[in-house]
Amino acid sequence: MQSRRNFIGNVATGLAGTLAAGNVMGANDRIRIGIIGPGARGTEILQTALTCENVECTGAADVYTRRLEDVKKIAPNAKTYLDYRRLLDDKDIDAILIATPQHLHAEHFTAALSAGKHVYQEKTMAFTVEHAKRMRAAYLHDAGKHAVQIGHQWTSTGAIADAIKFNTPELVGKITAIHGHMYRNTPHGKPQWSRPVYPDMTPENILWKSFLGEAKPVDFDANRYINWRFFWDYSGGNVYENMCHQLSFWYKVLDLKIPKAVTMVGGLYLWKDGREVPDTMNVSMQHEEELLYTWDSGFGNDQLKVTEDVLGDNGSISHTPQSIKYYPQKVNRRDGNEMTGATRSDPKAHMQNFFDAARSGKPTNCPFELGFRISIACRMAVESYRQQRTLRWDSVKEEIV
Repeated sequence: MQSRRNFIGNVATGLAGTLAAGNVMGANDRIRIGIIGPGARGTEILQTALTCENVECTGAADVYTRRLEDVKKIAPNAKTYLDYRRLLDDKDIDAILIATPQHLHAEHFTAALSAGKHVYQEKTMAFTVEHAKRMRAAYLHDAGKHAVQIGHQWTSTGAIADAIKFNTPELVGKITAIHGHMYRNTPHGKPQWSRPVYPDMTPENILWKSFLGEAKPVDFDANRYINWRFFWDYSGGNVYENMCHQLSFWYKVLDLKIPKAVTMVGGLYLWKDGREVPDTMNVSMQHEEELLYTWDSGFGNDQLKVTEDVLGDNGSISHTPQSIKYYPQKVNRRDGNEMTGATRSDPKAHMQNFFDAARSGKPTNCPFELGFRISIACRMAVESYRQQRTLRWDSVKEEIV
């Protein structure tokens, strides 16, 4: 493994959603991409991107030298950088995939847009309200010149079309509640998200200050680096990892606004491994659409799995990652029939939609504004848990109060 020194020596909401005419690419144009953060998730989305036709990875940036050596196995011709700004300086790169820890999203997103790149931003889009506003300012300043896709891939599934078809006044009626579950389990001794610390994770091989970004200064800690999901300085826990996906689906289908009030409770009941984020939690979100969205999650039992049930007075819609179904409420729809969604999904659909938008100027399936609302809802939940009180959204001042 090369040391850092050796490595360096060797190597808005009001927009219409379409791209400015001068920046639309041809329908068959080859798209050259770069990636910031080719770690575990970054590698996944990079591999997905390379399954799309006429796409080439020509650059990668990461603060850890091992990541840059690993990315060469996927994209042998890609130039690699420890400083992402050098990647963005490459005028031949059309689009950037961002898959860095959540506290760095705003920094990388704003820089990529300012550099004139189309941007695929992994979820959750923004770490804080201030970050979300900073990202929105950059997005509005770009004025629709470049495609922006937020990495809530459920918004590109076939089930979206089925949910829209089911969600009619006749079939569902007045929706008053959504109940979401997200449960996992792992073998004893193998905590959820825990990753090993390798011997080469040293200050020689990791740009520690670049990893910290705007987070509070702390001494180098390889565990904080590799297991950043455990720590509030860099992560929103499972709210930012998974609740966001379950919100994105229904926020898109129902066009839900930022919640009026959010309450989150829970705790570290299972994994006593130094993590700060809870492993068991319950979130209650009150929406101005007169709808209560509740979500609960745990890492010690997977019986309830991953589901959302949308409850209307005429019928219900039940969604899982594998299926979507409609069930009539017989008290109001005596002759109603159960229905199962049949629209097929393509595993690369979300990434393909991003590239299609870059080429055509059409809107992405998860545009900036949707990612913005989800980010605020998630931040409200985290802040409620940490402050141990219900928090509200001031829509005039755009502040959590």
